[in-house]
Amino acid sequence: MTAEYFPIFLFILIATVFGAFLVFTGAMLGPHKPDSEKNSPYECGFQAFEDARMRFDVRYYLVAILFILFDLELAFLFPWAIANDYIGLVGFGTAMLFLFILTVGFIYEWKKGALDWD
Repeated sequence: MTAEYFPIFLFILIATVFGAFLVFTGAMLGPHKPDSEKNSPYECGFQAFEDARMRFDVRYYLVAILFILFDLELAFLFPWAIANDYIGLVGFGTAMLFLFILTVGFIYEWKKGALDWD
């Protein structure tokens, strides 16, 4: 029984050792030159070491949620694309309906100003 799983365990062991070696080598040989540009906030626009209870604009979360929503909805198109030969015209029609609803939702959010970052 263990002989059947030995290649899997060996693969996991080699991958772990190789991954740890690469991380250690990169940490030892890589350049360490932090400056103000590298340490500046780049995504949310706030300083990294301030009060955790400070107020901030909720539009950051809105844009992030909308990105995840559209990203996941577009991920549903891959099964349709892969199985296009099998599902035929009905599958193509449902994919086009799905894209139409997605486009209507995107236009609605755009017109409401949900994507504006002022």
